[in-house]
Amino acid sequence: MTNDFPTRRGGIEAFVYALCDRMPPDEVVVYTASMPGAVVFDGRLRFPVVRDRSSTLLPTPAVAARVERVFRDHGCDRVVFGAAAPLGLLAPRLREAGARRIVGLTHGHETWWARTPGARAALRRIGDSCDALTYVSGWCRDVVATALSPDAAGRMERLAPGVDAGRFRPGCGGAELRSRLGIGPDVPVVVCTARMVARKGQDTLLRAWPRVLDREPGARLLVVGDGPRYGALTRLAGALGVEDSVVFTGGVPWERMSAYVDAGNVFAMPCRTRLGGLEPEALGIVALEAQACGLPVVIGDSGGASEAVRHGATGYVVDPYNPVAVATRLVGLLRDRDLADGMGAAGREWVASEWTWPTSVATLRRLLGDRGRVR
Repeated sequence: MTNDFPTRRGGIEAFVYALCDRMPPDEVVVYTASMPGAVVFDGRLRFPVVRDRSSTLLPTPAVAARVERVFRDHGCDRVVFGAAAPLGLLAPRLREAGARRIVGLTHGHETWWARTPGARAALRRIGDSCDALTYVSGWCRDVVATALSPDAAGRMERLAPGVDAGRFRPGCGGAELRSRLGIGPDVPVVVCTARMVARKGQDTLLRAWPRVLDREPGARLLVVGDGPRYGALTRLAGALGVEDSVVFTGGVPWERMSAYVDAGNVFAMPCRTRLGGLEPEALGIVALEAQACGLPVVIGDSGGASEAVRHGATGYVVDPYNPVAVATRLVGLLRDRDLADGMGAAGREWVASEWTWPTSVATLRRLLGDRGRVR
């Protein structure tokens, strides 16, 4: 049960969909919200998707009744909440309907719940009602756990996104994409793939770019994604006088994203924590995808993002509010190809061995299995 599912785009949506897609199709039923384009998308899936009439699921009695009916009609006996808050508040109702195991996935937004008085109490109820809550990074675990009972905190388990190292790999389409974009094969390229919201830090990257051009005049910045900050970012590039060296691609379907990552020499996303700590970066899966493509990464010090890079070995963690620091790391990697190649190779090896989807799916299946606490 989740609000976070395609056709909506985002990190949580991609994470939840990937878990569903890698489970045996006869073991999965998705209950989610109505979204544009859903009929066509759902028709291609191997497992059933039931769309609620509303565009956003809330833990109301009406939604509870509808999801309980689907739960019974499909003979389900286990529940996964794609994001534990707020839908995890329905756990007691689904337990009464016959759910033997209930797992709630947490991401970054639950850290906001953990720090807000009313929401904090609700998160504690969710933790006590689920058999397990998961976390994507150690930083997220530590923050979420402060809102939970000792028992619920002790039952938290790491369940992080995996990376498809067969799709995201060196040579997966970057050369062809460069040709289409008119970027020569020897042109140094920094790539950023992220939704255009303030937290991702594309503005810091743009402010760092004039300093990069001072040392690497032929460099190009490939900014991939869309979102509410798109217009402001394109205007900022113009105001800084760097628009001729920046390529804004707009939104790109996930199935084509690997080629855009592969088109870069260095990946950068100086993400930051906003709103007094209430809006952090939970992990930074895009940095892991870039490392799978053999790119060194430069990522902002926000929330759990530092756990998506081995600082000094596969890339760097930087101050996301300091364009000079960002530019210094980018220039160093663009000018020292041996350093960049070595970090890229180390990153590829690390991701391919430690961040795999089979591990993620095995963890979820274990949490849903018969071992452990069954109420």
